[in-house]
Amino acid sequence: MTGDFATLWEFSVPPARRAEFEAQYGPAGRWTALFRQAPGYLGTELLRNRMDPQRYVTIDRWASAEAFRDFRRRFSAEYERLDRELEGLATRESPLGEYVPVGAERA
Repeated sequence: MTGDFATLWEFSVPPARRAEFEAQYGPAGRWTALFRQAPGYLGTELLRNRMDPQRYVTIDRWASAEAFRDFRRRFSAEYERLDRELEGLATRESPLGEYVPVGAERA
């Protein structure tokens, strides 16, 4: 699962919410179900920090930045609705940015 574009987010999750968070934000969760509706979506990785198990990072991979932006345009209402529904699973969420592989010709 590579791709020419990735978005990364960091989350802090209380111990009592970890299982639910992992179910919703992992590769079989509701976010990926939404993303899969869009052309150019390649997959999601959910990583838990070994030293701080309340800290998570998601990596969402897309074929291109344009594929991601098209998804956000086409599914903005669904994205916002799901974000509201899952609010509270994490005590903090922060975007870590948009990334491209070193050497990729497209951004």
